[in-house]
Amino acid sequence: MRFGFVTCVELGLACMQEIYALGGRLDLAITLRDDLATGKSGRVFLDQFCTERSIDLLKIRHVNDAESVAAIKEKQIDWLFIIGWSQIAGQEVLDAPKRGVLGIHPTLLPEGRGRAPIPWAIIKGLTQTGVTLFRLDGGVDTGDIAAQLVLPIDPRETATSLYSRVQDAHRTLLRSVWDDLVANRISLRPQDESRATIWPGRKPEDGRITWDMTVEEADRLVRGTTRPYPGAFWEANGEIVRIWAGEPVVDAEMDGPQLRIVLRDGTFAVTEYERCAVGTDAGR
Repeated sequence: MRFGFVTCVELGLACMQEIYALGGRLDLAITLRDDLATGKSGRVFLDQFCTERSIDLLKIRHVNDAESVAAIKEKQIDWLFIIGWSQIAGQEVLDAPKRGVLGIHPTLLPEGRGRAPIPWAIIKGLTQTGVTLFRLDGGVDTGDIAAQLVLPIDPRETATSLYSRVQDAHRTLLRSVWDDLVANRISLRPQDESRATIWPGRKPEDGRITWDMTVEEADRLVRGTTRPYPGAFWEANGEIVRIWAGEPVVDAEMDGPQLRIVLRDGTFAVTEYERCAVGTDAGR
């Protein structure tokens, strides 16, 4: 069985490392050219990893470039992983490997197809989420499922903690299916379309806290958009307060931070924040 991998971020590299920790190997790695996405969060370079393991490395502008398809076919790749990659693979790429293309989406598909899965899981107040290994098809997160791993969400979960656990879960999920992939006995099941939901993309301005929110809504927003995301923010008196952490005020007399936000049904205490003038990049 011959495997290929497409990634340009730390999460994908971690999965590549896990494959080698399991005794596996890659016959091809594809990544972005060095001059592209240099400001992308988690951007990594695969040169050292691939050189040390004699993996052929192809650097491209776009995953759908003809050279990508040609390399996958030339290397006779059976399964191609695309993980931590924002470009949508076209049908030529999906058809190039002998058995297909595998991706991992950080929700329990078919719930949460689409964008911003980690912030949305917290903002929506879910009690659990997960990661899904699935075969990519022409739709958005619609392909047949190979395996899933459930992750409970703590009542005080933050995007920071969930992001870390989701990364660990990627590796755990790979470990759980690797032997079946190598032995060509992996089973796929279609997604239940009756349970499908689509989560839209989020913009930095969607992190705005407004006075008509409930304390619970503001609390979820802060926890769901904190690092590594742009953060929630409150705008007042000509400045923006970028909020990284906080908590509902249970006792109005309790000691606490100086910054408190009065909302529709109570008060939210801000425990970590930055101040900046309106018109700067605070609205990111």
